[in-house]
Amino acid sequence: MKPTLVVLAAGMGSRYGSLKQMDGVGPNSEAIIDYSIYDAVRAGFGKVVFVIRHQFEKEFKEIFGPEHFGGKIDVEFVFQELDYLPEGFSVPEGRVKPWGTGHATLMAASAVDTPFAVINSDDFYGREAYQVLADYLRSVDGKRGEYSMVGYNLRNTLSEYGTVSRGECTVNDGQELVSIVERTAIERKPDGEVVYRDASGEHHIDENTPVSMNFFGFTPDFFTESGRLFKDFLSDPQNMANPKAEFFIPLAVNTLLNEKRARLKVLNSDAKWFGVTYKEDRPAVVERIAKLIEEGVYPSKLW
Repeated sequence: MKPTLVVLAAGMGSRYGSLKQMDGVGPNSEAIIDYSIYDAVRAGFGKVVFVIRHQFEKEFKEIFGPEHFGGKIDVEFVFQELDYLPEGFSVPEGRVKPWGTGHATLMAASAVDTPFAVINSDDFYGREAYQVLADYLRSVDGKRGEYSMVGYNLRNTLSEYGTVSRGECTVNDGQELVSIVERTAIERKPDGEVVYRDASGEHHIDENTPVSMNFFGFTPDFFTESGRLFKDFLSDPQNMANPKAEFFIPLAVNTLLNEKRARLKVLNSDAKWFGVTYKEDRPAVVERIAKLIEEGVYPSKLW
C-alpha cells in the first residue's frame, strides 16, 4: 500500500498578494510544492491530490500537471468552492470566506482510498517528516481511527513579518494527542514574548509549545467522521451567522478524540519547518533551500 498525499492549495493567499503556491523558491523556479512532492515520492507516497479552486484551475494545472512530476507519482485534482456543501445546506447571505481546512480535506474524499496525509501547499515540512508519517500510515492500513500528525516547536514556526495560525497541542506521556486548539493570531513581540490574540484579548503562549502545522495523517474513515461533524458545524446557527467561522481540521480531530472515536499519535522528527506566510518570508526560504541543495539533501534540479 502506498499512502496518498492531499495538498490544500485552494487558498489564494490574500496576505501574500499572489498565488504563493506557485512562487518559485528553488534554483529552477521550483515551488515549495515541488519539494513537498519530491519528499513524498522518496517516502513512498503513491498519489497526490491537489485541492484547488476553479478560478485558477488552468494556471495551476499548467504548472503542476501529471507530466510535471515525470510520472513519479499519480496526480488528481479536486475543487473546494464555497457552495460545495452537503445536501440541505446553502451559503449564508454575505458569506465569502472559505469554510476552512476541514472542508477542504473533505473535498478529496472521492479521490482517496488509502491512509493519507494532509499538508498546506505553502509549508516546507522537511524530508524526515514525510518519511516518519509515511511509515506510520503504512502501519495502520486497513484500520479505523488511527490518526497521526508531525509535531513542531512553536518557536520554529513563527514569521518575522506578521501573525500566524497554529494548532496548540497537549500531548500525554504516550505521545498521543489529548487536545488541539487553533490559535489564529500568534506573533513574537519586540521584547521576545510570544503571544496569541482571540476575542478576549492577548495571551502569553510558551514558545516551546508543540504545535500542529497541518501535517496530519488519517485513515480513510476520517472522511465519514469529519463529514458528519461538518454537518453539525453547519447546523449551528452561530456558525452560520458568523461570516468568518471556519471548520478547521483540529476542530474535527478534537471532537473525535473527545468522543473516543479515534486516537492520534504525535510523531517526532528532526525535520525543520519553514514557510511562506508573507511575501517578505520568501528570501529566507530561498536561502534555506539553497543551503539544503549545497548539503546534498536535494538535487539542484528536482524533476
